[in-house]
Amino acid sequence: MPHQVKLLDAVRGQPRSVWVVAFAAVIAFMGIGLVDPILLSIAKGLNATPSQVTLLFASYLVVQVLAMLVTGVFAARYGGKRTMLAGLALIVVFAGMCALAGSIGQLVALRAFWGLGNALFIATALSTIVAAASGGQTAAILLYEAALGLGISAGPLVGALLGSISWRGPFLGTSVLMLVALVLTATMLVRDRPSTQRVSVAAPFRALRDRRLLLVALSALLYTYAFFTVLAWTPFVLGYGAFAVGGIFFGWGLMVAVCGVVVGPRLAAKIGERNATMLALAMYGLLMLAFVWGSVPVVVVATIASGIASGCLNTFLTGMAMSVSQAPRPIASAGYNFLRWMGGAAAAILVGHIAEWGGSQRAPFVVAAVLCAGAVGLMYAGREPNPHEVPAEAVVVGEQV
Repeated sequence: MPHQVKLLDAVRGQPRSVWVVAFAAVIAFMGIGLVDPILLSIAKGLNATPSQVTLLFASYLVVQVLAMLVTGVFAARYGGKRTMLAGLALIVVFAGMCALAGSIGQLVALRAFWGLGNALFIATALSTIVAAASGGQTAAILLYEAALGLGISAGPLVGALLGSISWRGPFLGTSVLMLVALVLTATMLVRDRPSTQRVSVAAPFRALRDRRLLLVALSALLYTYAFFTVLAWTPFVLGYGAFAVGGIFFGWGLMVAVCGVVVGPRLAAKIGERNATMLALAMYGLLMLAFVWGSVPVVVVATIASGIASGCLNTFLTGMAMSVSQAPRPIASAGYNFLRWMGGAAAAILVGHIAEWGGSQRAPFVVAAVLCAGAVGLMYAGREPNPHEVPAEAVVVGEQV
């Protein structure tokens, strides 16, 4: 299996700076699923409604999305290492403060600053790994994608383990782990070199004038809405305890990791990246219908299975975003990620209200299924040949999160 061999080759002989950034990336990505197992505990502990609790995702994502528009400017002026250190420091402080929150309003506000820290870190982590890794860009990308998958799958388990003691535990644990990453990054990464590069804040929006990039980004927006409907609302449909929810989302994260690194690139190579994307989006939409009409055991299976489609889509959508545009990759990525993660923020804000308006806990998944169908339509609309497209194995798959 060639992709497995490449991953093993990528692991060998890497400098310690790569491992430091990869470790920090694992912890940063853990934050995505960390709160899933403790959503019910937070709601109970802080006397909050489900729609209030899902704002923990919304505030985090809205700030992260907006901050990503200026992180390129910040990194160009101050350098990658200082940008990562600023991001890690913010996460340490505000994740720790989340553990002390006395109300849901305080917790939502503190998560927003956590999102700012995550934006600063994530914006520079991949480029730092690419610059420092031995074995070229492909090896660096595989390492980054492996860190992404490990973090996403470990987040729910850590959340469940520490959340079984108190809902405050996962926040405190993240703060401590990020403090370790901060110290390692400060001491083991080389100093930033002075840069004369200047990046315009408006550049990502100019890149979105390209119709092909815009269609991919809008497709990603609709899919990411569905993705965060699963992430933010499924615990309320299941009604399980922290350990059960953590175990289910660990299986989900494992599927995301494996399919993003192994299955997705192979499927794209066999049937083409755009066709594979439409297939994965259709699969995700059908799974949303299983959430609507299925029993609780069916919802459990659908949650884990959705990780298969998500892992593939993480690879496909970013691959196309990086290949359809003639803009520099960092600029195209900024514009693409701005729209993509706005979908996640919208879902986190709306899912609770949609359940109330629709009179059913399953109503948010109806909306998610419709949006997945819309994403398939957008991908089909942009199906004209792309002279700039690169093979699936060569694209930067890790700039997703």
